[in-house]
Amino acid sequence: MGTTPSRYEDLSKNMHLERFCGKQSIPTDDPFWSTFLSYNVRPPITRNDQIELDSRLDASCQQLLVNNLATGNFGTLIQIALIRINELLGPIQNQNIISAWQTYNALFAVRCILKYLIETVGEEQMLNHIEAPQTASEALSTFRLAYFIEALIELITDLPLCEFTYVVHLEAINCLLVLLSVQLFSQTAAEYSTVYRIAMHPHLSQHAPAVVCTLLHNFIQQEHAPPGLLTQQSGGSIVFSIAAGLWNVIKMGIGSGSKNVQISHNGTAEDEEKKRDTETPLASQSLLLLLVLTNHCTATQNPYRNALFSFIDMQEDYGASQAKADIFKFNLNKLYSTICKIPNTDEVTLLLYMLLHRNSSVKQDIMRRPDIQLLVTPILQILYYAPNNTSHHIYMSLIILLILSEDETFNKRIHEIMLKGVTWYTERSISEISLGGLLILVVIRTIQYNMFKMRDKYLHTNCLAALANMSAQFTSLHPYVSQRLLSLFETLAKKHARLEAKIQAQTIVTPDKNNVNNTKINTTVNVKVSKTGKVSNVSTTSTETDENMIQDLTILEEVLRMVLEIINSCLTHRLTHNPNLIYTLLYKKDVFQPFRTHSAFQDIIQNIDSVINFFSYKLEQKDQSQLGVSQVLATIQQGTSEWPKDRLRKFPELKFKYVEEEQPEEFFIPYVWSIVCQGALLHWNAENIKLFSPNNGEPTIIVC
Repeated sequence: MGTTPSRYEDLSKNMHLERFCGKQSIPTDDPFWSTFLSYNVRPPITRNDQIELDSRLDASCQQLLVNNLATGNFGTLIQIALIRINELLGPIQNQNIISAWQTYNALFAVRCILKYLIETVGEEQMLNHIEAPQTASEALSTFRLAYFIEALIELITDLPLCEFTYVVHLEAINCLLVLLSVQLFSQTAAEYSTVYRIAMHPHLSQHAPAVVCTLLHNFIQQEHAPPGLLTQQSGGSIVFSIAAGLWNVIKMGIGSGSKNVQISHNGTAEDEEKKRDTETPLASQSLLLLLVLTNHCTATQNPYRNALFSFIDMQEDYGASQAKADIFKFNLNKLYSTICKIPNTDEVTLLLYMLLHRNSSVKQDIMRRPDIQLLVTPILQILYYAPNNTSHHIYMSLIILLILSEDETFNKRIHEIMLKGVTWYTERSISEISLGGLLILVVIRTIQYNMFKMRDKYLHTNCLAALANMSAQFTSLHPYVSQRLLSLFETLAKKHARLEAKIQAQTIVTPDKNNVNNTKINTTVNVKVSKTGKVSNVSTTSTETDENMIQDLTILEEVLRMVLEIINSCLTHRLTHNPNLIYTLLYKKDVFQPFRTHSAFQDIIQNIDSVINFFSYKLEQKDQSQLGVSQVLATIQQGTSEWPKDRLRKFPELKFKYVEEEQPEEFFIPYVWSIVCQGALLHWNAENIKLFSPNNGEPTIIVC
């Protein structure tokens, strides 16, 4: 590529690139390599940049594809990259600008070719090109690829991070992401991929804790790319033109606004995500690589996944059964702070989910936090702006709330934390509300949004399970929260009446109500995540339509029953602490009338009626002409002290527990790669992707 600055349009005419892609083999000791890797080309930092670079490189890559199996020049380039990496990882005096520049250039060139090969001919042919030339009688070896992957890992974990190595760290991570992207273009499980077998091999497992620790550290540090990375110094040192060009372009048009901004008023703030990718690319790409490494090969031994799920706090002591070599210590304060303060994107939410679900140290640390609102409020914003977020992001946010709601301490504390000026909640102006009250409002809103837009029963299940877990700790519910809870039941009741009438109008016998969801709630219910978040189209034949309506009625009655269980749980455990809920029950008592004789609801309605009748009697004893809202509430408050505790029928305590699917890869692998593909720094040709359909907005699962 030469020593002069290269433009994308010049690449196909570059004589050094022509020789590299030509029919002549170039040995490792040829001076050509020093010249070839002294190019100054602006690497792609946006999707359009990558598309433009790909188009400029296409002719050269096609030529390389024809000749490389005979010349082995690509394999030689990898050998040169390994030599440069070893020099950079050598004694400290070797870690200089020139060494970093040459290493970066070699890695960038390798990455471009790897991406082309993976997109064009797939993993097996890519391996042939890496290991070429080989005779027809030789079995395909993977030594060169294995050495290269190990060298990339050593760069990430062992190379000190400074201004002139920042870009080398970033390129090492991007190279690994491109190699691991073989999964994007395959319908075969990762366990059968050579790249993944090497990455998960016991030989590399010794590096796994260091890799995970480094990637997490990169994420929490949120290091900005040095704005003047290795520009010309007064002493005459070399200009690191690639890096300077890269970061100068990054800074153009971005502005100097604060990095740590919250979700904007219109949703996920895509501009902020792109800003993050380009201002703190090492943090962004580190998180993506961490998610890719830890979400593949979960059915077998995955050392990176084990490391992510077992690290502990800096202040925590190793347990008797914990091996120090396999478990690292990490600053959980900094981790929590970073997750709370940066935009809550899909990848951040997924990391939080994985840590809460599987890392007991992180979960315990979060549950003890007095400032839990910093974590919960952004999650509520994701749900609040549901139309602007992917269904997967909504699901992961709900599951996080469900996991949090399994903890009694959390359920109590959220009603003790008061929030003021929640301006993003625009349905009603609320000057002050508890975190718990806000959570209930947003979850109810999510249920209603799903009811009319998404129509997914799994989302209902997750929402109601979280509310049910918290219901026994509902405390001092805001009047508006109480109204919304009863309005939810009222909306569902009206929908139930319409559906019943529609079924009866079609002369279809309504299912025996004695058999419809007359089963009480178990003490533990497994809640599983939906695979697609969408309802598939159904046949419009009369019989199937009738069956679907009956099925809808059954599901609706399950949801109605759950809402009643939640209200009953609050009344059973926290009646004296919720006068506003009692007030709303008295005001809305007529909504329960159609269900008082319904066998699926009769038992639980009796409890609610007991409360309504008791407090109605108390109010009847007062002078009706003097009863305003404050007098009614005062009467209710006085009545709670006289309420007989054994008056309500006992029901099993509502306890729901999230249980991950038996084959989580079917959901998480397409989800992770859809997140990677949305990033600003890497872009793949969507036409050849087999893992999901990129143009559909939501990944369609193909891999088993």
